[in-house]
Amino acid sequence: MSVDHYENFPVASWLCPAALRPAVTAIYWYARTADDLADEGQMPALERIAALEAYRFDLQAVARGLAPSPRWARIFEPLGAVLREHHLPLSLLEDLLDAFEQDVRQHRYLDRAAVLAYCRRSANPIGRLLLHLYGVRDTTSLEQSDAVCTALQLINFWQDLSIDLPRDRLYLPLDDCERHGLGVDQLMNRQDTPATKALIAEEVAWARGLMRYGAPLALRLPGRIGWELRLVVQGGLRILTKIESLDHAVLRQRPRLQPWDSALLAWRALHM
Repeated sequence: MSVDHYENFPVASWLCPAALRPAVTAIYWYARTADDLADEGQMPALERIAALEAYRFDLQAVARGLAPSPRWARIFEPLGAVLREHHLPLSLLEDLLDAFEQDVRQHRYLDRAAVLAYCRRSANPIGRLLLHLYGVRDTTSLEQSDAVCTALQLINFWQDLSIDLPRDRLYLPLDDCERHGLGVDQLMNRQDTPATKALIAEEVAWARGLMRYGAPLALRLPGRIGWELRLVVQGGLRILTKIESLDHAVLRQRPRLQPWDSALLAWRALHM
């Protein structure tokens, strides 16, 4: 599936077994559409919240076996079939909506605990839903999946500072900023300074530690899902390396993977 949005998560790639592609695709479009309701276009915040509440109503309807509204039928009819076939945990799908609503309401995070609480709803459900499709339910795998997904979310935050700051979204923990002598106004000015670079370096180390904690999951999962996760892990780590190669000066520029990174990611995935 080709998508225009910048994402770190895999979407129905060729590594996904054909039998699971409809389920992965349905989950993706459910999450992507809700995220767009929270982020895209020019709607005022109250309209976004109302749209997400209506979206949640459709989710709850199909979970009860009822028909969705016509507005998002193309999203919820496939998702309803997947819910019934694979017995997806409804709470994980609702957690995603909670995160999208939070994005509309909240643009600052006091500390790392608050950021992690957001990631628990915005990122971790994706990994848990995919593991559910593959029948992986053990505690260790779920914890490592959460670590990988949280790391990916953090990496996306640090990668996208040049995009989020002009939109008045600051995911850097405020107490970390304060410890480096940085106020919100200084960060909003998007001037790369020794203090901002030191802050970003610390956040990069945080994300890398989480990724390394969760990475062994990719070596334990069998077959295609294991290889998919290896590539995801290596892609996230590669973005961190690119941030470091810029000397952590990412307030005005966005590091990104290039086509020539593919061979390196494949080699690193092979040798994990």
